[in-house]
Parts: sequence; C-alpha cells; structure tokens
Amino acid sequence: MSTRINRFNVVCLTLLIPILAASQIAVAAESDISGHWTGAVTIQGTDLKIELDFKKADAAWSGAVTIPQQGAKDLPLGEISLASDDLSFVIVNIPGNPSFKGKLAADSKAVTGDFTQGSAKGTFKLERADEVAADTKSTLDGFDAFIEQAVKDWNVPGLAIGIVVNGESVYAKGFGKRDVEKDLPVTPDTIFAIGSCSKAFTAFTLGTLVDEGKVEWDKPVVDYLPHFKLHDEYATQHITPRDLVTHRSGLPRHDLAWYNNHSLDRKEMVERLRYYEPNKELRETFQYNNMMFLTAGYLAGELAGSTWEDAVRKRIFEPLGMTASNFSIDDSQKAKDFALPYEEKDDQIRRTNFRNIDNVGPAGSINSNVTDITKWIALHLSDGTYKGKKLINKTTLNDLHTPQIAIAVLPDPEEPELSPKSYAMGWFTQTYRGHYRVEHGGAIDGFIASIALFPNDNVGIVVFTNKTGTPVPELISRHAADRVLKLSSKDWSAKALGKWKAGKDEQKKAETKKDTVRRKDTHPSHLLDDYAGDYDNPGYGIIHMDKDGEKLVMTFNNIVTPFEHWHYDVFSGQCNPDDHTFEDLKIQFIGNLKGDIDRVTVPLEPALDEIVFKKKPDAKLSDPTYLAKFAGVYQLAEVDITVSVHGNALTLFVPGQPLYDLVPDRNDEFNLKGINGFSVHFLADSSGAMTAVLNQPNGVFELKRKGQ
Repeated sequence: MSTRINRFNVVCLTLLIPILAASQIAVAAESDISGHWTGAVTIQGTDLKIELDFKKADAAWSGAVTIPQQGAKDLPLGEISLASDDLSFVIVNIPGNPSFKGKLAADSKAVTGDFTQGSAKGTFKLERADEVAADTKSTLDGFDAFIEQAVKDWNVPGLAIGIVVNGESVYAKGFGKRDVEKDLPVTPDTIFAIGSCSKAFTAFTLGTLVDEGKVEWDKPVVDYLPHFKLHDEYATQHITPRDLVTHRSGLPRHDLAWYNNHSLDRKEMVERLRYYEPNKELRETFQYNNMMFLTAGYLAGELAGSTWEDAVRKRIFEPLGMTASNFSIDDSQKAKDFALPYEEKDDQIRRTNFRNIDNVGPAGSINSNVTDITKWIALHLSDGTYKGKKLINKTTLNDLHTPQIAIAVLPDPEEPELSPKSYAMGWFTQTYRGHYRVEHGGAIDGFIASIALFPNDNVGIVVFTNKTGTPVPELISRHAADRVLKLSSKDWSAKALGKWKAGKDEQKKAETKKDTVRRKDTHPSHLLDDYAGDYDNPGYGIIHMDKDGEKLVMTFNNIVTPFEHWHYDVFSGQCNPDDHTFEDLKIQFIGNLKGDIDRVTVPLEPALDEIVFKKKPDAKLSDPTYLAKFAGVYQLAEVDITVSVHGNALTLFVPGQPLYDLVPDRNDEFNLKGINGFSVHFLADSSGAMTAVLNQPNGVFELKRKGQ
C-alpha cells in the first residue's frame, strides 16, 4: 500500500473529534441527489468503501459520509455544489481537504468522478442504495426456478433462503415442505435447527464481554474458571478464550462423549474435560472441537452472571428483534411454523427424530428462521451496529472475522477459485472467486444450515434445509453469491450432484463387501451372560450391556443398539431404525488374568486409540448390609485373618502386615488394593457357612471362618 493511501486512511480515523455542522450551499440546478448512496474511492487499484447521505432543506443541500472500514460515521460534507449534472463536495475539517468532483448520470442513479486529497489522486463511484437493491433483485431473475430444480434433484423436503445486501433483506423465500406428511410449506418464518452456525453467536457474546472488560481473549481460561482442567497440565495453564473458539486446543472431537447425553449439565461436562486425551499440542493445528465451544459458552454465562442462553438472548436476540429464535428443539416444536427433520434411506425420504443437544448448546443448539438470521447478517455487515445501536465494537467484530489458524489442506485443483479455508472465531474464512468470505455451516440430525458473509461486498446469504447430510445449502449459497456479486455463472449443483450419485453407488458396493473382513467360524470366549454388565470410563460415562437372546444390547447415552457376534470377542452394531449412531460399530471385549471379561474397547474417537471402558463391580458388593455377611475372623495355618466392614467397603487384616482395602470385583470376589494378582473370594455352603479363598500367584489358600 502506498504512502498516499495510508495518509487517506489515517486522516479519516483521526476525525473522531467535535466537527462543525455540515455546510449548506445553494443549489444551482434542479437535479436531485437526495437519499442514501453507496460506493467506493479507488486509489492505485485499492477500493475504500463509502456511504453518503444527501438531503435538501430550504433550497440547500447537506450531507454526511460514513467510511465503514475506518470506523468513521456520519462525517459532515461541505461545499456541496450541484449544477446541472456537475456534483462536487468535500469532507470538512480533514487534512488534505478530500474533494469529490463528478458527473451525475442522466437518470440521477449514479455519480462518477475524480477524488483528490492533498497530492493523492484517484476516482470514485456512487450508486443510489435503492438502485443497488433493485439491481440485486434483477440478478436473481430465474433464481426461484434454479432452487426448485435443486430441491427436486437433491431430494430435499424443504428449504429456506435469505439474501442481505447493504444491510437490507432483498430476498427471502421458502421452498418445498416443512412437513411432508401434512403438506405444509416452508416459509421465511419456518424455524430450522442451525447447528454449528450457533458457534458465531457464542463467539460474538464473548466479544461483547471483551468490550466490557470482563474477559480478555488472550488470558488463560483458568483465570476466569479456577476449576477448569484439561488432560495436559501445560494446556490447562495456557489455553485462552481465543483458543476455545478457534479449534486449536490440541483435542480431537470426542463428540460421542456429549452426543445424546442428557444426564450431565454444562458444568459437569466442563469438569470432565480433564479425562479427554489430546492428540496434538496446544495451538499446534486446527482440530474441530464442539466441547471447547461448550466451554466458551459456559464461560460467557459465568462472566455475564447468567446462563449462556440468557447472555445470547440479552446481547443478541433481543436487540435484533430475533423473536422466533430459541435454544432447544423442544421450544421449536411449540412454534406455529417449524420444520420437521428428515433423512434419506434407500433413496426414500423419511422422518427422523429431533436430536436434543441442549447440553452442548453453545456449540450448536440454536434454532432460527430466515427472517431472524437476516437481521444477524445485517449486524455483521454494519460494523456491529443495528438500527443505530452498537452491539459490539467494530475492532472486536473484525477480530471475530479475522483468520486465527490455518487449516492444513492443499488447494483443490478442481476449484482453483476457492482458497483453502482458515478459522476465525466462530467462522470459517476463505477467498471465494476473489471475494473474502466468512461462513459457517451447521449439521444436526435432520437439518443442514449455511450462513455466509461477504463483508467487503456488504452481502450475506443464509440457506436452511430439513434433511440430514445434504450439501444443498452450500451449493445454493454459492450460486446466490455468483448472481449477487455478478460473477460468471457456474453450475455448482450439477457438478456436485454427479459426484454425489457416484459416491452413493460406491457406498452401496462397499456395503456388500463389509463381511469380507470378518473371520469366519469363530466363537466368543465366554457365554453371552458374562459380557453383560456396566462398563465405565471417567470421561465418557457408562456403557450398559444386556443379553437379549443370542445378541447383546448396548445402551450408551440413551442410545440403544443391538450387537451381534462378529468374530472372536468382537461384536458389531446392528440396525436400530430410530437411531443409526452405532450401526456397524465394532467393539471388543477383553479379559483379565483371572479369565473374566474385564473391559470393552470402543472406537468412539477416530483420532485416538479405542476408548477403554472398565467393567464395574457388582453393585451389591458396595452395600454394607450385604457386606456384613462376609465379616469375621478367618483362619489360615493358625493365623487369624480379620475381615471387617468399614462404611460401604471391606478391609482385610493379617497380623504383622498393613491393613488391606478390598476392592469389589464380581461374584463375591474382592481384589486386594495395590497388590496385583491377589484376591479374596467368599463362598457360602448350603448351610450358610462362610469360607474364603485367598488367590495368590503362588497358590490358592482356603480360609475358614471361626465360630461357625
């Protein structure tokens, strides 16, 4: 950037001082320039956006200019002269006397001319804002037909789309059905789950707290949440709020720890973070992680003295008038106009269940409609101000839109106009066909969403659908951007559809071959009853395993899945028509040195080794009433060994040795804590007489209770 351009930028920023009222100069002709204008000053190929307002009173013109990129708003214009089609004016009280001299188009809809400021020279171009909106609408001729065809081609039940230009909604429509069975149409007011598009709301809310001095992006999280702890101590002490909202914590997703988990609140989820193993160092690389956004939302609520929901509601929803938006699919279903979730199975559209993800709300539980989200978009395109009210500082908003970490992928050779993405704060960023794009998608069972901003072009696009796994929102968003930005036409949908169909065909072929990796004619090492029980992992919680006929049935996070024997001690998840989460999942049972089934390993996080769930001891072995029958003095080789009940546990005392805690196992057997390979198994004969067997690596010793 040249010195001249820098000087222009600097002087505009220095005008945040008391300014004289706009000068009023007599008009020399009848031409009309009243109203709102948008455009740019161009110096050496660099554009600086400007917005101007002119009004006429008592035969004189007054005006003001706003420079969004500079944070300068409503600077007064002076020396306004309009003679026939010649228009000139200056920005008053600016060093270098920035001056505009141009020609008004015959239809009074545009002005072009020369700009000077000191020795700097350039050009400028202005258009009436209403003409920009009208021009935008003209670029959308035929757009409805394109969307209708895409909905049909991609077998999408329903879709809603909104487009914002220069802060105004210029297009908002619904297509298809929000409820296929009842034949109810989608409208701009239809509520959809927006999934991970919620992340931008969480980052924005934290940004408002930054503005208030309640948090700093780059101070450790433990400064604000003293109980916060990660698996890695260095990461615990150094991870910051900025790290939480940029996916650079060092943790992989660990999504199945929270998915469909309705038993833990957010505080408990945050407290479990210490058990989740990282696979990278802090800030080493981008790894998408919903639980870091859960933590960010929990932090925002704590700092605001409320919940995350209340903080978002008061700082975003209410100021914007987002009256239809909510934080739970339970609330969506109480509305008059909401979309049902659908999925495609065997080429047929069918209803699926709403997925409640309230526990991880800051990462993805918001539900909204096009009417509300266009207001959210307008806020981002207006430097954080909506209808004259500032919700966030411009510098903070810019921070949210600025890349924070690169995503390590090479450019797609088939799409050279799309740069690799980076991640900002709650937003992905990239260059889209030469235009800077800030965007995020959202995906949750039965819904896909896309919100895209083009900050330098003052354009925003939102697309919602009610079908699992479809790329349609992104494809239609691209097509809309091409039209509004007046780019060359590309049929994104047709190209992607061909790949999609080919992929589906390959998937069907692959499914027919999945048994080829199965070892035939093998058997489990135990009776199926031996696999039943509860298995525990401190981070993921409890897996409950039941025997049902010749199958096992796993219940995890309220998802019930039948499992059949695959080979050896490996079992494979079968179909649950109501929830496919664990279909085809392979789990492996592992025994201990005693020969008992001791644990099950489950590949719940692909970036790490299988997650280990250890079989829990029989619950009755922690019941003091039940334990009482084992208490007493047992004799071995004339040595008295005392077994006692202490609280809900047993202890064992051998004279001359330390007191041993007995750790419950199963089938009335207890392990000696801290001594591997030693256990005590209590046995009762038909008369109720109690004996005990002391198992040691060097032998098995029988203990008889005295006094029986």
